[in-house]
Amino acid sequence: MRAYPMNHRNITDVKAWIDQRPVSAQQWKILLLCLTIIMFDGYDAAVMGFIAPALIEEWHITRSVMGPILGAAMFGVAIGALIAGPIADRIGRKRVILMSVFFFAAFSLLCIFARTPTEMALLRFIAGLGLGAVMPNCVTLIAEYMPERRKGLMITLMFSGFNIGSGLGGFIAAGLLAHANWQAVILFGGVAPLLLLPLLIYALPESIPNMVVRRISREKIAQAMNRIGGNFTAETTFVINSPVVNKKNPVSQLFRNGFARGTLILWVTYFMGLFVIYLLNGWLPTIMRSGGISLEQAAITAGLFQLGGPLGGIIVGMMMDKLNPRLVIGLTYLLGSLCLLFQGLAGFTGVSLGIIVFIIGMCINGAQNGLQVLTPAWYPTEIRATGVSWMHGIGRSGAILSSSIGGVLLMAFPGQLAIFLILALPALLAAFAIMMHRKVNPPMKIKGATLSDVPELSQTLNNR
Repeated sequence: MRAYPMNHRNITDVKAWIDQRPVSAQQWKILLLCLTIIMFDGYDAAVMGFIAPALIEEWHITRSVMGPILGAAMFGVAIGALIAGPIADRIGRKRVILMSVFFFAAFSLLCIFARTPTEMALLRFIAGLGLGAVMPNCVTLIAEYMPERRKGLMITLMFSGFNIGSGLGGFIAAGLLAHANWQAVILFGGVAPLLLLPLLIYALPESIPNMVVRRISREKIAQAMNRIGGNFTAETTFVINSPVVNKKNPVSQLFRNGFARGTLILWVTYFMGLFVIYLLNGWLPTIMRSGGISLEQAAITAGLFQLGGPLGGIIVGMMMDKLNPRLVIGLTYLLGSLCLLFQGLAGFTGVSLGIIVFIIGMCINGAQNGLQVLTPAWYPTEIRATGVSWMHGIGRSGAILSSSIGGVLLMAFPGQLAIFLILALPALLAAFAIMMHRKVNPPMKIKGATLSDVPELSQTLNNR
């Protein structure tokens, strides 16, 4: 333990202490809980794509009418992310996560009773508010609990839950659609997270750095630290050393102290990545269906795209812990772009199509997962959830755009291969954008629960 005696007290920099410790059982439990949350989030985000062909056939609607239904949830996700980040920085990560899980699960269940495209779009929008809030706050919570040397692997491992949930959703949807109707697919995605909620209330902890900057009592911080291997008492002064920011207006801080360039680059990169991911999520089953394959096979092909994400994310995360993070992300996007171009030109079918779709999923989803590591490391604790959430919220406009215009693109470019050629461009732009990301060195300040009681603290910690 790194502690600094002063005025007969122990002073502990919580980030430095976490960074030098091995990953404890409690930290693994937090990772597992957040991974499970993100799995359900991924399932719910992709579920409309899996049942879109069934809705089109049952409701006798066109693909262009289906587009707004797919895009409605993304509008909610964007707004939910923009709102939830600043709130989480003020009241804590855990509360926002719990409220978000309940919100998206409850309104997902209500989609069962939709009878028209308008009703379905409205309910999907409201469910999207919860979906948008939960993901960035889970990313932030894991980023603040994991040591720096393992952060890349841990965050991408957790975020791979989104791809696992979306990918397994394809197989679950295929099984349910073979024996039941589309309502059963939605029912599964709503009930499962509601059953998880009591466990989250009991077992999911609050972020320790967030408790420090919010001046939560020493006793509660000591208890949280002890659960991950510490031996602290209420006599310990807990601090963090982070950039100077204005907590009262966190959104404006994303453009101050040198953060503006990086903020805009993260937004552009995330936009491009989500444009690719959600067009394939929402429309790949329909594209495959129009090629003559069965509804179940179309869902499985879409599932392979998502299932490539966990493997790609883990590989990207491990490489980011050892190499230049932005270079790793950029090269992964570039490889994904080349694979999309290759499929568009070669037109693989059968097993070969499944393999190339899996590799595309590895690259695009893997690189997108890498952004979940880069972004929380870019921002200080006071505005970290805001920074991550606003990247998600602004970037979601890419998902909204691709989900909404997917049907129009399919009508304008009816060939199955044209979509892959079109998507190679935003993947390439994402690669170039993230390569332009640079580090900043803003002014630093020591912050802690009882800083006013220890006037010499800043000089002591800065001289260590």
